[in-house]
Amino acid sequence: MGPGRSLDAEFALVAGLPAGSYHVIYDSIILFAVDVTFSIIHRRGDADTVLATWDEHFEPLPGGTFEAQLRERDEVAPAVPFQDGDKLVYRYAGANAQGSMSYIPVGNPESEGGRHTNITLPH
Repeated sequence: MGPGRSLDAEFALVAGLPAGSYHVIYDSIILFAVDVTFSIIHRRGDADTVLATWDEHFEPLPGGTFEAQLRERDEVAPAVPFQDGDKLVYRYAGANAQGSMSYIPVGNPESEGGRHTNITLPH
């Protein structure tokens, strides 16, 4: 993912979520310096409500190595009431990058190191 692009991962909700902390693991391969905005979104129909968002600047590892950079954080978000058809969306969007594939989420931990992107929901 590079400048001006975003990617969404949607998950169907089966119940409401309490207010609390979302623990996010977002290890990645960085090929070029890039600024990334991450968001956790509640989607109901065509309406998106941002529950949490943060920005992070990434630099490639020295020597151009194809190794994961480990990242995780906690983001506090409000309660999400449930209606049938609701979705939880994880979005990341790139800016200020030199290449179209600047930020790559870990896809193969066995060879890249790191962990798959995952979110632990509040409970």
